[in-house]
Amino acid sequence: MLHRLLRGLLAAALAAAALLAPDAPAAEAAGPSGPGCDPLAPAECLLPFPNDWYTRPDPATDTGRRVSFGAATLPPAAAGRPVDPTAWNRSDGFSPGSTLIAHVPGLDPAATGTAPLTDIGRSLAPDAPVVLIDTRTGERWPYWAEADANATDPARRALLIHPARNFRDGHRYAVALRHLKDGAGRTIPAAEPFAAVAGRPLPAGHPLYARQRQLRPALKALHRAGVGSEGTYLAWDFTVASTRSLTGDLFTVRDDAFRRLGDRSPAFAVTGVTDFTAEQAPRIAREVTGRISVPGYLDLPGGPPGSVLHRGHDGLPRRLPGSSQLAEFRCEIPRSAFRTPSHPALYGHGLLGRRSEVGAGNVKAMAAEHNFTFCATDWIGMAEEDVPVVLGALADPNLFPAVPERSEQGMLNALFLARALIHADGLTTDAAFRDADGRLLLDLRHGIGYDGNSQGGILGGALVAASPDIRRGVLGVTGMNYGLLLNRSVDFAPFQQVLDLSYPDKLRQQIVLQLFQMVWDRGETNAYANHLTDRHQVLMHIAYGDHQVANAAADVEARTIGARLITPVLAPGRSPDTVPYWGIRTVASGRLPYRGSAMTVWDSGTPTPPLTNTPPAGPVYGHDPHSDPRNSPAARQQKATFLTTGRVINVCGNTPCTAAPTS
Repeated sequence: MLHRLLRGLLAAALAAAALLAPDAPAAEAAGPSGPGCDPLAPAECLLPFPNDWYTRPDPATDTGRRVSFGAATLPPAAAGRPVDPTAWNRSDGFSPGSTLIAHVPGLDPAATGTAPLTDIGRSLAPDAPVVLIDTRTGERWPYWAEADANATDPARRALLIHPARNFRDGHRYAVALRHLKDGAGRTIPAAEPFAAVAGRPLPAGHPLYARQRQLRPALKALHRAGVGSEGTYLAWDFTVASTRSLTGDLFTVRDDAFRRLGDRSPAFAVTGVTDFTAEQAPRIAREVTGRISVPGYLDLPGGPPGSVLHRGHDGLPRRLPGSSQLAEFRCEIPRSAFRTPSHPALYGHGLLGRRSEVGAGNVKAMAAEHNFTFCATDWIGMAEEDVPVVLGALADPNLFPAVPERSEQGMLNALFLARALIHADGLTTDAAFRDADGRLLLDLRHGIGYDGNSQGGILGGALVAASPDIRRGVLGVTGMNYGLLLNRSVDFAPFQQVLDLSYPDKLRQQIVLQLFQMVWDRGETNAYANHLTDRHQVLMHIAYGDHQVANAAADVEARTIGARLITPVLAPGRSPDTVPYWGIRTVASGRLPYRGSAMTVWDSGTPTPPLTNTPPAGPVYGHDPHSDPRNSPAARQQKATFLTTGRVINVCGNTPCTAAPTS
């Protein structure tokens, strides 16, 4: 059904974008920076990115700075409507997972010796041509760098620098590009503006005087790290948003909603109970549907698609007076629950999906094999009904804040469902959650778990981080962040068509994706990752060669949250990396069970994914293993033990974990 809906809406979106595109060609034409843009990068405004040139001092924020995009700074789409920077300017810094973007005409990364995805360790070499420095600690930061493989104009090809683990919340980083080479091995000289700024002090009246003063602390930090100005092509600095800036919206909504709730259960109504015979459903005995009443924090009553958070004069989210969100839910109760009370758990559905995915075969198998009752609600903001808004946002970024902000209401809906499931006066007071003798079908003694796949894994880390009730979560075929994932996912292909019409220039597209990530952070794991495992445990299940959620993004997440890698991982020679899973600490199979957060890689024999920022599309990449881990009985056993005991067990013996390919 989603695919049919997507095809219809995509056709409409493409037609609309095609009509709009000719109306404003000047908005998309490649040209020099305008007023307010960084004079160090005349090819395109907002470059290099992220960049403290686009912030201002603000003593009221945790970083002492605030993003300050001007009214004409953000690139308009082909429709030509200016992009309102308000949602971006709420931040006191940039995304902790931000890809750094620079434009270096003629650059040859291989000749330069930049660290590729297969050799992240090279990024920390003393002579590395790209240097990232945490200016607070002096620490060199790991990354991989690549030329944008999607660029159609070599003269407009972006250099993309991806942090190998997220930058620290609230810290400032200095960046240097040095000793860069072209395809013939010739050194690329610094552009004239940077050469002037990095040189002798400029007089107060010079056009670059302000830029030189602003950049001076970054150049000093680089100098202390042994990076001088000689041979440097470009340098700049940026501030990462603080934890409060990144998580404040969701935590404000959560805290207010649970304060209102007090020690009560959320109000609920059971709307349907279906009992199945063993012949109808051998694994599931009962399906229960209903709705939970949740305070509404979106700006339109009922919070329909396209809503954003209702905010007070202080800019913080506030409940819309009198507004409630009715979160529809569905629960699958296994037959085993009628013998022994089952473990309650939330299930997180996939990309732009629905709560009905809790009825998928793999979820029913997990429920039946390990006595779980799984319940799900639509992850509004990224649910099927939000597809028109997501497509529209690619044509007009003014619509984009609705995606993460409605997702935050969706997370609150799930948090209230979790509370209703485990509260003594909650759902278990209804006959739907008891057997014919009135005995409870849920075991309320050990809290509630979370299991999500794909989008349910990508957003699920934020849900786990925010939950007062969930202590452990399984993030299946997961990764972060969308700004890194989209270029590398086959799922993005239909959306890419709209983006191509809205932003034909590929260099500008990369900027737009990172701008999206700045506000998307608040509604996905990326913003919460640096502190996700402070109080919670997560188990990541990864499909090697995943066509939909790139392994590179999962590795960044594992490094950031401190997840231990379960070994052995892959068969010898399977990985193209110089040091496979560089920077991820391991747990040998003989030292299991392990108590903590971990990552298990499941190999279905799929070819290694591309080493560029492109999706594994086409026959050469074989079977998509995206669904294989969840369909593996061994993987389900590992998940169940983790959710119920907090222990990561050895389910693969002394060999790498494998999963049979599923159709």
